[in-house]
Amino acid sequence: MAPDDDSGCPVLDMTARAPHQQNAELRSAGPAVRVELPGGIIAWSVTRSSVIRALAGDPRVSRDPRKHWPALASVPEGWPMGPIAFQRNFFNLYGAEHRSGRRRLAPSFSPRRVSALRPGIEATTAALVGAFRELRPGEAVDIRRALSLPLTMTVICDLFGVPADMRPRIGRAMDTLLTTTATTEQMTVSRAEMDVVLAELLELKRRSPGPDLASDVAAVSTGGETGRSEEESRDTLFLMLGAGYETAVNLITSAIQALLTHPGYLAQVREGALGWEDVIEETLRYESPVMHIPLRYPLEDVDLGEGVVIRRGEPILLGFGAAGRDPEVHPDRPDDFDPTRPDKEHLSFGHGPHFCLGAPLARLEAEVALDGLFSAYPDSVLDPSGPAPARVESVIVSGPSELWIVPTPAAAAPKGKGRVRGCPVR
Repeated sequence: MAPDDDSGCPVLDMTARAPHQQNAELRSAGPAVRVELPGGIIAWSVTRSSVIRALAGDPRVSRDPRKHWPALASVPEGWPMGPIAFQRNFFNLYGAEHRSGRRRLAPSFSPRRVSALRPGIEATTAALVGAFRELRPGEAVDIRRALSLPLTMTVICDLFGVPADMRPRIGRAMDTLLTTTATTEQMTVSRAEMDVVLAELLELKRRSPGPDLASDVAAVSTGGETGRSEEESRDTLFLMLGAGYETAVNLITSAIQALLTHPGYLAQVREGALGWEDVIEETLRYESPVMHIPLRYPLEDVDLGEGVVIRRGEPILLGFGAAGRDPEVHPDRPDDFDPTRPDKEHLSFGHGPHFCLGAPLARLEAEVALDGLFSAYPDSVLDPSGPAPARVESVIVSGPSELWIVPTPAAAAPKGKGRVRGCPVR
């Protein structure tokens, strides 16, 4: 299943310990570089912004592995990238099938519909941030678990009408399925658990439909010419729930980390010299919440120049999160966080026909979360007693796996030490 000359291919680091360094090395090696993925699978890694744009918008390049990846049958069971690469929903469809599936959900994520969610997002943020009043002076909290994750999980599950008792099951399974260091057994168990809980959700919505998006999905999961299969309905919910919170939780946590690591920019926000939009867009460029999206497959040979030709059916891994640090796009300090830079171009939400439907929602959640946290605790700092934050072990999503901060009101100096986990994850 690998090209003939694949010996010596660099191995893509599934732990994502130093993703930006590896992306830079791959970018300098050519417009596309063969890399080894788990299971000995060889794919073309693309980390240059211009090439990502070209391939993402090329009608000769498909996302459908069942039609356009000849080696699909050789992929091992429980493959770490399988939950994303092999979904049966519009995310991985091609051409007219993709456009039809996308049109069904696009109106639910229009900027107008998303803006109507602001009061609920603000209320949830206020409740989560309000809980920090119970902290002792100088006590640290993991802001990912205490704010970013519960906020985004609440918003997307409320939107889809997911009952409270199903949310922890979905969250646990989703986290494993996006962890590219998970074992085959962990992947298999989590995939089965996800299928079970999403089937239960669909059945609930068929019995008792409500004004929510899961009911809309259930209503057209009847098969036939215009309906979805049961598997497609489950995978549609998997996509929308996972994308609806994993992207936003990493965006919010990374933005907080960037601001507390560069407090001068936070001061500029407080002074009105910078807006939250500047911070959010620079975070998306500098520390994209999504790194690589697997996979794409050319319908015919594609010549990228520089002697690189991707043959029909060879898998392509587009590094959307690498594009923001491409020095050809950002020649001025691409590896520095600077929300004052005039050009913050990035591809964190993708490009072309598969551009992320949830982009307006993720941006809104980030704006409300940042404003809610730093309005109440403007002098917050990173926990001085804590270690450097570890990264999520995934080449698909990207961000700190935890981030300990000391929420500090204005003019209050942190005292003492201590840590709490904050409210439960879900």
